[in-house]
Parts: sequence; structure tokens; C-alpha cells
Amino acid sequence: MPSAENSGIPAAELQRFTAYLRGCKRILALVGAGLSASSGLPTFRGAGGLWRSLDATALATPEAFERTPGLVWQFYSYRRHMALQAEPNKAHYALAELARKNEDFITLSQNVDGLSQRANHPSEQLHLLHGTLFDIKCTNFYCDYTRENEFTDPIVPALDIPKLDSGLNPSAVDKTGEEAAKSMREALSGTQTEIDISDANNQIPELDAKDLPQCPKCNDGLLRPGVVWFGEALPEKTMNTVDEWIAAGTIDLCLVIGTSARIWPAAGYIHEARSKGARIAVCNMDPKDTPGELHKGDWFFTGDAGVIVPEIFKSIIGEI
Repeated sequence: MPSAENSGIPAAELQRFTAYLRGCKRILALVGAGLSASSGLPTFRGAGGLWRSLDATALATPEAFERTPGLVWQFYSYRRHMALQAEPNKAHYALAELARKNEDFITLSQNVDGLSQRANHPSEQLHLLHGTLFDIKCTNFYCDYTRENEFTDPIVPALDIPKLDSGLNPSAVDKTGEEAAKSMREALSGTQTEIDISDANNQIPELDAKDLPQCPKCNDGLLRPGVVWFGEALPEKTMNTVDEWIAAGTIDLCLVIGTSARIWPAAGYIHEARSKGARIAVCNMDPKDTPGELHKGDWFFTGDAGVIVPEIFKSIIGEI
């Protein structure tokens, strides 16, 4: 019999969920920043230190990179550094183990931090909707150079900048709700303010383009992080693979972990899963932060994903 003592989950709800989970064949998981909260990573808008004075969403655009590539690379160098300081938590490992137990289980990740990969989540069952900090690619339109799993930190000497307040701080509050969705909509609509890099209080050095990561193939282009910026299309190959999986048959369960899932394509995937027969199980810090209206037979587990996810999977994967 499953135990709810440490997770705070009502015993009856845990038993109802685990009984259903045992009979599930096709499972889709959608995960967001809340999955990594107990690993100590700040959320996208929660970057600390010298980045608190800037708007992170305004840095994550092709236009920002074209205008101030040094500033953008320093921001992503900070994020890469933070991600490499962190370790996967039990939720990452639990999802990876469930994938190994069930070949018809896929995870759609909105995260770019690489923690799921470092938890050895089977790569063929992990689909990165927004790319990863640890892939890089050339910005020249005629050059197809890419490099995967580049974990060098810093990636070039000039990016070894002081990383003020870079200690990891496990989050007690999941910051992936409506505020983040609102900021994304503002960024996409162009209403965010310009970044003033001349502000001395920012303490961010200006870097020459020649000191930033250069393409070794064309010798003419700057390399950039392999993430999806605002205004860019999501990876077509990934989207097609996910669409084919969804179309292949009935879906028994859709897990929504650490994300409000209120913007496209996340909201669309939940709708599609439900239309294919799925029940929805949400794990989030804020009990009001739901991906639309939950139906009778769905679940909402309130709390830290690092605690909740291993507990609700225990009957299938054992102890993590």
C-alpha cells in the first residue's frame, strides 16, 4: 500500500492515483521549471545577482543577440553555470525510471537546464520543446554547424565573468504561473522595455564580438545557445515526433509537472491528450495554478515535485 506520510498527499487520493497508474499504457508528461525548483535553480525570470536589474525575457530574442551579443552570451553563460552547479533531483530520476519501465511514455520538457538528461532520462522518450543551454549552433544562415552537449564552463575565457550571488537556492515557491505567462506574452508583443547596458549599476562588462564563441566551420559566424528564443519557431522535428506519438493511439494519462501550461503549445498538448482519453494529474506548488479546468477523475498534487513525483510513481518504479 502506498504511503503519503512524507508527501502530504491524502492517502485515499494517492491510492486512487496509483491504482490507475498501474493500468496505464500510454502516458504523456509535460514538465516545466517547477520540476527543477528543488535542485536550487532559479526560474527563467528569477536569475539572481547582477541580472536582477535586467528583464530576462528581453534578452531571449534574436534581435537582442544581434544588437548586443556579448550581453546575451553573458546572461546565458550565467544560466549554464547555474545549471552545471545543480544536480538532478528525485523527480528527474523518477521520470527517467518511469520511462525505462514504460516504452510508451514520453516527456515533453519546457526546460533548457539539462537536468533530465543528466538523470539519464532515455533520450528517445525526452522531447525538448525549447532546446537546451548545452547545445550551440552557428548564427550564419548558410552554415549548419551545431555542437551538442557542450558542458565547458565557461565556453570561452571572456565569459568567465564574476557570477555574483550564484549559490543555488532551492525554491519554496513555484514561479511558473500566470506571471510568467504574462511576461512571455509581453515579450512576444514587443511591449518590454529596451535594455540599458550603459547603466553602471549593472556591472556587466561590454565584450568584443571576437572574444565570443566563434564558429569553427565557416569561420565567419558567432555561435549562439541552442535554445528557442521568443519569436522563433519551436523545433519542427520535435513537434512532428510528438504529434505522431499523440496520433498513434489512446492516451491514458497526462502528467503536468511544475508548469502552469497555459500557453501554446503546452495548453494544446493537454487538450489533445484529454481528447484522446487521458486523465490529467497536476503537480504544482500553487493549488490555484491549474492548466484549465480539471475534470472529475483528475488529480492535483500540491507541493514540491522533488517530493511528490517519486511518491506517486513508487508503486511502479520503487524507491528513488
